[in-house]
Amino acid sequence: MKTLTCDLCDHEAQGETFEEWMKALHPHYMETHADVIKNASKEDHEKWMLENKARFDAV
Repeated sequence: MKTLTCDLCDHEAQGETFEEWMKALHPHYMETHADVIKNASKEDHEKWMLENKARFDAV
């Protein structure tokens, strides 16, 4: 089980896989960082996913 913090704050989420971690982090993002999600372009979203996958894999 990996534990990583949100890239925007200190909230922690856990998951065995990147997909599980993203699923655990999703409610936090929707509640706390909804403005970031709403204002992100498709390219921003893709870049964010790649960066966070790399962060997850590095742990």
